[in-house]
Amino acid sequence: LPPWAAVYQQTQRWLAAECFTDVAGDLRAVLRMAGDRKPEPSAVILDSRTLRSSPESGERAGYDGAKRKRGSKVHLAVDTPGHVVALHVTPADADDRGEVDR
Repeated sequence: LPPWAAVYQQTQRWLAAECFTDVAGDLRAVLRMAGDRKPEPSAVILDSRTLRSSPESGERAGYDGAKRKRGSKVHLAVDTPGHVVALHVTPADADDRGEVDR
């Protein structure tokens, strides 16, 4: 693997150029085609996970009463092989049903 600093700097350039989503989508399409699948998924799986936060998280953190955790909730859409199609992070008190429309 390349040095950590080189990977970090390139990632920051992609994020600044707002092309990271396109790069991730192209990588997903290449991986799907390598597995003898169509480039675009015909089905996705939706799920969420609550991650504990630290005191430094401040207002980003919410309380998930169902899991009794304070933190952030990661909402994911993945295709059937498990490649990320979409990702959205909210405070943990966000309702899963409300995030499906995003």
